[in-house]
Amino acid sequence: MSKSEKRQREKLVKCRCNDAEYQSINKKAAAAGLTMSEYLRRSALNRRIMVRTDIRMMNELKSLGGLQKHLYSQMQETMTTALSRQYSEVLSSIVTAINLLDMTPIPAEDIKDR
Repeated sequence: MSKSEKRQREKLVKCRCNDAEYQSINKKAAAAGLTMSEYLRRSALNRRIMVRTDIRMMNELKSLGGLQKHLYSQMQETMTTALSRQYSEVLSSIVTAINLLDMTPIPAEDIKDR
């Protein structure tokens, strides 16, 4: 959004809501990576709102997998069968967790309130 668009937004719209409604709007805006104002504008104007995936979580899992693989290679000289099996299970679990991350964006309105 350009600065000229921000300057054009001079009208303030107020809306009252209860705590549950506020929390729901706030959660959906955060999931979409938007401010509450931008989320409400897009909602009111029927514009697309897509939830961003948590890339940080995926990167952290990849980092943990790399560290686990590094430890495995460092322990080759003193590796036992049981220890090798444990390393393998941890790496397998990390790969499974990465694969379970759904990288498909979803509409923010599909996020369920709890």
